[in-house]
Amino acid sequence: MTLLNDRTLNRATLARQLLLEPAGMPVLDAVAHLGGLQAQEPQEPFVGLWSRLREFAPSTLSDLLTGREVVRTHLMRRTIHLLTADDVLAWRARFDAMLRQRVLGIYRHELETVDLDELAASGRRVMTDGEPRTVRELVEAVEERWPAPGRQALGEMLLSVVPVAQSPPRGVWRAKAGVRNVMISSWLGREIDPLPEDGSDPVGQALVRRYLAAYGPAASADLRAWCGLAGLPAAVSAIREELVDFRDERGRVLLDLPGAPRPDPGTPAPVRFLPAFDNAILGYQARGRIIDDADRGVSVAGERVVLVDGRVAATWSAGDDGVAVTPLRRLSREERSAVAEEGGRLASFLSDHGHDRVRIAR
Repeated sequence: MTLLNDRTLNRATLARQLLLEPAGMPVLDAVAHLGGLQAQEPQEPFVGLWSRLREFAPSTLSDLLTGREVVRTHLMRRTIHLLTADDVLAWRARFDAMLRQRVLGIYRHELETVDLDELAASGRRVMTDGEPRTVRELVEAVEERWPAPGRQALGEMLLSVVPVAQSPPRGVWRAKAGVRNVMISSWLGREIDPLPEDGSDPVGQALVRRYLAAYGPAASADLRAWCGLAGLPAAVSAIREELVDFRDERGRVLLDLPGAPRPDPGTPAPVRFLPAFDNAILGYQARGRIIDDADRGVSVAGERVVLVDGRVAATWSAGDDGVAVTPLRRLSREERSAVAEEGGRLASFLSDHGHDRVRIAR
């Protein structure tokens, strides 16, 4: 079984994450290829796509949101993701059990007297008119029936048992708007695809293929870390003959699609600025291919990061005075120059006035 070291895996990840060279694909295709973008911070997907696409206009993504071709919803790991409407409709039912279990993992005792199917039916009745509602409004509409649980517990479970999207202007470029929820079926005018009655798992199999296309080569544990779903080993087994095997430096078996890109490890990797919680980092259980273990904490703390030679080497922030970069290791003169150049482009993209100022801490 061929051994793939971290540098080889790094270049494969960068290529599939559209970070090795800018992609010319349409925004909707990029969102689909990536299996969605982590979007709990509403403006972060704009930076994620700016870093990946050759020509990216923020208005394009905003138009996809308002045009209902892209949806903000709880899905992977029960975090807010930006996904294509087609993927949300095809995948949402497969995530239903996981979404419930993650809320129960926090509020099991508070919700022990709540019949979740009955709660889902009540929530749907409240939302059948298609009007976007805040969580507070949803809870107030059903809490007379379930007065025992706290509002927080009841609200979070409602957002799991009723498939909802966050309606614009939430997530629109430079918009500041609170969360208002609408049923996905009402918003998109189509019903969510039901799970097959024969017990097969075509969605699980599709998720395996889609994950490997955008994140592989990877282990089964990485796949689960990306989506949060249990039961995927059976889906992997069902398509095992389609896949090829490798091994990483930790001795783990890695799976991949036969024709997927695995660039030469010597391929140059340009500086890239990534948004908070980017799945290029969070989409793995073992993240050594892209971030040092000593810096792993920044990947879950909401820090925006800078890739230098394909690896996390700095954090960054943006303000009215431009972009500030804080290195996590010593950067060479050439690396600082490349970071400053790319940071200037980012500052100009984010600025209302085209300012391109970049400050790199010593």
